[in-house]
Amino acid sequence: MTRNSVRWWQNFGIFLLGLAVVGCQNKQAAPVGASGMQALPVQTITVALAPVPQTSEYVSTIKSRKSATLQPQVSGNLTQILVQSGDHVRAGQTLMTIDPRQQQSTVASQTATARQKKSVFDFHTIELDRQRKLFEAGVTSRDAFQQEEHAFENAKADYEASEETRKASQQLLDYYTIRAAFDGVIGDIPVHVGDYVSASTILTTLDVNNDLEAYIYVPTERSADVRMGLNVDLTDNTGKLLEKTKIDFISPQVDGNLQAILVKAPVHSTPDILRNAQLVKARVTWSTKSMPVVPVLAISRQGGQSFVFVTQQQDGKFFARQVPVTLGDTVDNAYSIASGLNPGDRVVVSGTQFLVNNMPVMPMGG
Repeated sequence: MTRNSVRWWQNFGIFLLGLAVVGCQNKQAAPVGASGMQALPVQTITVALAPVPQTSEYVSTIKSRKSATLQPQVSGNLTQILVQSGDHVRAGQTLMTIDPRQQQSTVASQTATARQKKSVFDFHTIELDRQRKLFEAGVTSRDAFQQEEHAFENAKADYEASEETRKASQQLLDYYTIRAAFDGVIGDIPVHVGDYVSASTILTTLDVNNDLEAYIYVPTERSADVRMGLNVDLTDNTGKLLEKTKIDFISPQVDGNLQAILVKAPVHSTPDILRNAQLVKARVTWSTKSMPVVPVLAISRQGGQSFVFVTQQQDGKFFARQVPVTLGDTVDNAYSIASGLNPGDRVVVSGTQFLVNNMPVMPMGG
């Protein structure tokens, strides 16, 4: 063996000896817990009871207390549309017109007929008075007087019937002009000038957007809990609070299709927040119950199960025990706990992502 080879083997032996010494030193320096792991410093809080609202959430429809779907009472072609969607209109304002020419001709003809029959009636009115005077003077017979009475009654009835027909036609002519029944906002207008419309055609809608209410259908299973004055929070799909209100109407009947009870709550928000026919979420508060509450940061999830880490002391040392919990409603930035925790438990609220069951910890706070 050469001198260089001997020197290489000597250096390799020194290297292995150094590794062994370093390994022994590291083994002696590691603090030993029950599991051989170093205790992790964690923040903890003591679980306490807090009043938690007991709520249920339903889909609610915002509806106007004053809303109308405008449909014509006559048939014909639209000749004018004088408003646009979103316009604010006043009661009695003309919105649309339907071609009235045929009906105008009918009214004119019946007016002339009524005028003619009025002339006949006026003639027999005068003639009856004349025949009465002649009869009373003994100039004419009773039979002649009674004949004139009969002719007068026929003329009167004929005129009155003709006049009623004229009035009905005149009233029908008014239906060719579509007017606003009350002050409100025009909705969508699906028709156009020139369209043929009939009694089944929807022309537009008219709503009052500052007098709204929330329609909420509560399942019959909760019928015993429904009562006037229950608090309702209206929120959008992101959970943003739109308005706080209270139930002021409970239907005496069950909706046969939904098997639910209709309840209503007044809405006072401006149209830029809530509008007619808008869908929102309605959170009904049934009661308030004292429950354990923990911060959201304390909750961990694994395989669909929620759990927290609770510190427990054993032989003078603390360990993090994984405890499954059933979550209730949220309260601000905390969860209420329906089961799994008791008041006085110390829950870990920091570093939970580094913890495993029965890991040694060093509690701080709480």
